[in-house]
Amino acid sequence: MPGGLFQSSSPSTMIVTSTPAADLALTNLAYCCPSDLHHFSVPGIEFSIASGIRPGHIALNSVQRRHARVTTGDSIPVSRFVAPDDFDLALLTVELEFVKRGTKSEQIDAVLLANQLRKKFINQVMTVGQRVSFEYHGNNYIFTVNRAEGQERSNAPESGMISNDTYIVFAASNASGIKVVNQREAASSNIFRQKEFNLQSLGIGGLSAEFTDIFRRAFASRVFPLHVTSKLGINHVKGMLLYGPPGTGKTLIARQIGKMLNGKEPKIVNGPDVLNKFVGETEKNVRDLFADAEQDQRTRGDESDLHVIIFDEIDAICKSRGSTRDGTGVHDSIVNQLLTKIDGVESLNNVMLIGMTNRKDLLDEALLRPGRLDVQVEISLPDKNGRLQIFEIHTNKMKENSFLAPDVSLEDLAARSKNYSGAEIEGVVKSAVSYALNRQLSLDDLTKPVDEESIKVTMDDFLNALQEIVPAFGASTDDLERCRRNGMVNCGDRHQDIYESAMLMVEQVKESEGSALVSCLLEGPRGSGKTALAATVGIDSDFAYVKIVSTETMIGLVPESSRWAHIMKVFEDAYKSPLSMIILDDLERLLEYDPIGHRYSTLLHHKVSALLTRLPPKGRKLLVIGTTSAVSFLDSIGACDDFSYTHHVPTLKTEDAKKVLEQLNVFSEDDVQAAAEALNDMPIKKLYRLIEQAAYRGHSGAAKAIYSGREKIKMAHFSDCLRLLRRG
Repeated sequence: MPGGLFQSSSPSTMIVTSTPAADLALTNLAYCCPSDLHHFSVPGIEFSIASGIRPGHIALNSVQRRHARVTTGDSIPVSRFVAPDDFDLALLTVELEFVKRGTKSEQIDAVLLANQLRKKFINQVMTVGQRVSFEYHGNNYIFTVNRAEGQERSNAPESGMISNDTYIVFAASNASGIKVVNQREAASSNIFRQKEFNLQSLGIGGLSAEFTDIFRRAFASRVFPLHVTSKLGINHVKGMLLYGPPGTGKTLIARQIGKMLNGKEPKIVNGPDVLNKFVGETEKNVRDLFADAEQDQRTRGDESDLHVIIFDEIDAICKSRGSTRDGTGVHDSIVNQLLTKIDGVESLNNVMLIGMTNRKDLLDEALLRPGRLDVQVEISLPDKNGRLQIFEIHTNKMKENSFLAPDVSLEDLAARSKNYSGAEIEGVVKSAVSYALNRQLSLDDLTKPVDEESIKVTMDDFLNALQEIVPAFGASTDDLERCRRNGMVNCGDRHQDIYESAMLMVEQVKESEGSALVSCLLEGPRGSGKTALAATVGIDSDFAYVKIVSTETMIGLVPESSRWAHIMKVFEDAYKSPLSMIILDDLERLLEYDPIGHRYSTLLHHKVSALLTRLPPKGRKLLVIGTTSAVSFLDSIGACDDFSYTHHVPTLKTEDAKKVLEQLNVFSEDDVQAAAEALNDMPIKKLYRLIEQAAYRGHSGAAKAIYSGREKIKMAHFSDCLRLLRRG
């Protein structure tokens, strides 16, 4: 019976006695007679019996008696122990010593000893502080459990059951006379605390591809024994960089990697925390982070454990050298100190540095070269399947406890939450829960008891939450709708052909492998509907990221550099999404074109031209639609050549205007033809303005009647407004 672990069920009183044979004392088992087995019988669990033990007695060896603080003849309560689920140990750290002090020095192979202990004590439960005696190569030893961790329970009670996958770490004091060798070899095949990874159980959703990439590039070599990597002539990866938008899971991945590795407890430091106002203190803080790893490598060499250092917001301290002009040179010294520790003359091979940043572009280039932070993984916004996994992670508990309403469709929520980061999805779930809880509260009486059984988080709660939590990187739906305030009507075959051509470009970007960047220029007279057409394409494209850049969005950005930085940020944000669309509205105004003197910003022109021809990063696709009312100017500076296609958006001819008026239904049937003929060659924006003026020509009440369909616009009012418009 597993030594000393009797819990659950009602206890029986038994009398302690000595183990009847010396070899049985080295098994870590407690023994009883066959007649007592019925008190503890559990299906699927084997019990140990031995001859010579009287009924009502339990045999414990001397180590067990000392640990339990009992002596022979004592009566102790004994009860059955039932192991809970997931009770297997991932990590067991033990300290070795001889049973008899003064035994000669002995060298122990960690690989061989770990295999024997796993085989000998399989399915036995170990607890921190427990002392266990065993025999190895003719010598009797005792190990003391210093650390015991479950596969997914790093903060759980420090006990568990030994399995074939338990990684055992050995330690021995210098005074013990025991020298442990090949500990590094044992660690190479068990650097992780579990045999397989369930990312969702770790709270990591939608990042399986990125995690696979990290494992292959950074940890695959560490799984193999040291002599294998030595024969291959390769060094282990010492650093990796996780970069991407905020809230995508960079810190979460780094923390979970640190917990999963069999090594020293990871050191987690925020970049700004390293900084110190006193001279030399910042560099000392960096050196202190590596001090334990250096000491470990000096004393144990290749047997040293892996030391993980996690740098959050690493861009705060590792900016490109020479970019900061604070007069102190501290940032430059930090970079130099860090480079020396990672890949200097006395570089460490037992360190894994994990850096995280939202601004990879700010980091010093020397830090990113191979041999330093050479594994660089972009943690981007999750796709639909990734968002579904994240929703499942954050709603798992409420589903288990029947708080999730049956009408909630996580698949539908994943489809609706395009360009949401993992943190934003968590915010959506919290917001939805707040709606559900609010229904159970009364502001008139907050002391009123809450009916827990009636708490249900419904689909409407999630839909309200999606309206409340807006993604930082997404489609500017409100801005696009403002660009077509009057809606979209059929303006004739010519406009329809342009719309269909634009939607074909949308499909080209979505489906074609060779069309990572497609651009189109819509040119035509002012007010002809170019912006409204582009906005409609943006809404109908169903792209996750759609942004419009116009002079309105850049009000207050006076210097050229500020306007350029704004445009550049829109493009950089677009590169973070698989499918993106950018509308450059009134391109001539964005370039600060002034027809008097034919002046414009050459800086903005050259940089925008570079963006229009630069391919997005791998795996990203972009559609750019520009609009202009000054195509001759753009053609003269070569800007038209930067676009893949150019379409002319015309004014309304008589037949086009008639179709628009028929759809608006504001004229009587007898007046539609006459009004359409008067509107020949009219931009649609002016048409809407003219109709609105004619509707209000009488009084506001008449306008309401016209737009509700109860009255029609009088031709006299329409003719007066048209005459004033043309005169103006």
